[in-house]
Amino acid sequence: MNQYIICKMKENIFSFLLNEGKAVEIHCDREREASILGNIYIGRIRDIVKNIGAAFVQIDPETVCYLPLSDVVNPVYTKKGASEKPQSGDELLVQVSRDAIKSKYPSVTTNLTLHGKYILLTTGNRRISASSRLEKTEKKRLINLVRELETSICENMENTSRPFGWLLRTNSHDTDENTIKNDMQRLYVQYQMLLQSAPHRVCFSCLLSSPSPCISRMSDLYEASAGQFLTDDEIIWSEAREYLSFHQPDDLSKLSLYQDSLLPLFKKYSLESQLQEALSEHVWLRSGGYLVIQPTEALTVIDVNTGKFEGGGKDPQKAFYKINLEAAAEAARQIRLRNLSGIILIDFINMDSPESNKELLLFLEGLLQKDPIKTVLVDMTALSLVEITRMKKEKPLHEQVKQQQ
Repeated sequence: MNQYIICKMKENIFSFLLNEGKAVEIHCDREREASILGNIYIGRIRDIVKNIGAAFVQIDPETVCYLPLSDVVNPVYTKKGASEKPQSGDELLVQVSRDAIKSKYPSVTTNLTLHGKYILLTTGNRRISASSRLEKTEKKRLINLVRELETSICENMENTSRPFGWLLRTNSHDTDENTIKNDMQRLYVQYQMLLQSAPHRVCFSCLLSSPSPCISRMSDLYEASAGQFLTDDEIIWSEAREYLSFHQPDDLSKLSLYQDSLLPLFKKYSLESQLQEALSEHVWLRSGGYLVIQPTEALTVIDVNTGKFEGGGKDPQKAFYKINLEAAAEAARQIRLRNLSGIILIDFINMDSPESNKELLLFLEGLLQKDPIKTVLVDMTALSLVEITRMKKEKPLHEQVKQQQ
């Protein structure tokens, strides 16, 4: 059974996704400083700066945020000036799309997104669409299903006047009608409550607070990855219980509070040692070979070495192929485990056979396609480096940990 474990270590909150006891993902979040990412506020436009195509919006008297004017699509105003275009003094609903980074302001958008486990409600895109990672036939089935369900869920609303859209998530694959319907109903009720309460709230009000990142990740897990939610912290357990009760009631029975004072949770599952391994530069393979993983400012390099491997015999090329296959499997795991993103280069052991190289790339590509975050194997360069790109959703694990120290 796969487990999602949340525990506090070294004054930080770590969340581990374990597959048969082995870490698949690790995340580190700040305990002392709450994130405003995903929160929805009634903001006030302070300035419009046309030469950079942006507005600066206050979400409280002390916090100024950056709003690209190109992002102002279907805005919801609670106070509007005479001009149809955004102007100083306008008050509108905005959602924080990026936390402050160093000297940069937080970013906000008027394209509000409400998250369900299988589907999203979006005000910026009014179409019914689906994740690009879903197969064509499944995508068509789900879109048709949502179109049919919408009539009964959203009473007295014609498709032509729909003020929002639906986006089916990757993990909606093979989901039945009743499950999708329940998710849609929860989001529609939440959306209606948001619109009904906004006109009666004062500027700078926070209309919707996102749960802490370690809790919200529960909706990002695939069904097969969510066998058990486990924490040893009563506050986190209470927050998780409240979140699951509303967003994922079917998963509530999977939540447990670990209470064994003799054997701490992080000791029982060797979480500290698994974290250290995920931060180590060297990763040993069963064959005796090893990987060297070195993140830089521009990209991440993964170097494959033969190490202590002694099974070459009379056919070293066959041995190299064996090590490369093992290294490919471990590299795919480490990319997800460490949350590496951007450009990733893997320097496999050189092989003379074009056919072996082709088989290696096909094997690696199949593994990368299983990553929940979009990961693309670009090609093998002229220098025999395999180039990979991976979408960035959060900072890499080593930066998350470093930031907390």
